[in-house]
Amino acid sequence: MNFLEIAQTRQSCRSYDANRPVEQEKLDAILKAAQLAPSACNAQPYHITLCRGKAAAEVAAATMGLGMNKFTAQAPVLLVISETAYNKTAAMGSRVKNNDYRSIDIGIAVAYLTAEATAQGLSTCILGWFDDAKIRKICNLDSPVRLVVTLGYASEGDSLRPKKRKELSELVSVQE
Repeated sequence: MNFLEIAQTRQSCRSYDANRPVEQEKLDAILKAAQLAPSACNAQPYHITLCRGKAAAEVAAATMGLGMNKFTAQAPVLLVISETAYNKTAAMGSRVKNNDYRSIDIGIAVAYLTAEATAQGLSTCILGWFDDAKIRKICNLDSPVRLVVTLGYASEGDSLRPKKRKELSELVSVQE
């Protein structure tokens, strides 16, 4: 699968096959993709906590506030992405340029890992709705949780939905 095929195929999954575990070699490839993602000054200011079993169920419950994200209970794997410190060079650049490189770097890493998950035949959903304090306690984390990614095989019959996107002309302008 080339990258454009991955981009066309990847979608937010909300229906997982809870009885189909994710193979370790696929998890290894997904985590390797995140490790290879570029980051400002190679700081990689994030930590990934892989949750399965009881931990996955507890993290899933921490994403369901106000009736949201009920599907997370089906996902066999949840990846908790937390923020860590910059290296000195990225920290200085962030202060001088007033730019939060950590958020950018976390976004890039999650894009890489979700793309690799798609290439491995797995489905994902990136969540920003969760209880940070509960997840920190479950995962024994000192730093803020920024994203949770559900991961697993989509349920049978979970078909590819048409992508609703802005026209390219709305997203791109050319200056010469």
